[in-house]
Amino acid sequence: MHPPEIRALARQFFLAGGSVADTARAVGLPYRTVWHWCNDRPEAKLQGTQLRCFRCREGVENPTDPAAYAYLLGLYLGDGHLAVSPKVPVLRVACTAIYPNLIDACEEAMLAVLAARVQRIPKQGCISVESSGTHWPCLLPQHGPGKKHERPIVLADWQRPILERHPGDFLRGLFHSDGCRIANRVTTRGRHYVYPRYMFVNESADIMALCQWSLDLLGVAWRMNRRNSLSVARRAAVATLDRHVGPKS
Repeated sequence: MHPPEIRALARQFFLAGGSVADTARAVGLPYRTVWHWCNDRPEAKLQGTQLRCFRCREGVENPTDPAAYAYLLGLYLGDGHLAVSPKVPVLRVACTAIYPNLIDACEEAMLAVLAARVQRIPKQGCISVESSGTHWPCLLPQHGPGKKHERPIVLADWQRPILERHPGDFLRGLFHSDGCRIANRVTTRGRHYVYPRYMFVNESADIMALCQWSLDLLGVAWRMNRRNSLSVARRAAVATLDRHVGPKS
């Protein structure tokens, strides 16, 4: 007879998205023992990421971590791709290899929102942060065939309230993917000035509009310096984004 705390630990690991085999290894017990603990329950019909999918489970109206979801959505709209195949959907976010903290933040957001495990795949110039999960399409309804700027990108009714409560996290995801914080240098009447500026570049008019909308929610002044390029340069506006976004690292 195993102590009840071991059984509780195994169920907690399983409910977090681990497989029965992973759970058995974690607690150091035989597979069949752990299988009975994890499956002799009414919840046993729910498997894998369905246990954490707030769009599929009754009574779950919000993400487990709304701020992490807003951030991850921003990353996905910038440098993300959801590969939907006859097997298991795979969420991939390409993170520039020189920013280790960004890679860590992306992985942490995936784990907080849905993922049971995350892989880092080295590629030329970047690290692809990837997670397989049947229910990623439930949480990222903007996925579809083709490039994002060639198809409509529209928020679902349930997504908009999340971003309205966490516009800073959403902007952090957008700017950490398709944006940057730079030192802008200008010369006026022979005098040189250097001041910080945020830039966001995206070919999708819909994604650009979502960025503008989120900046408006925070009261951040912005302007379009090109069709596909947005600039935030006023001192107060930059200070606000420093609190919510900050430079990539």
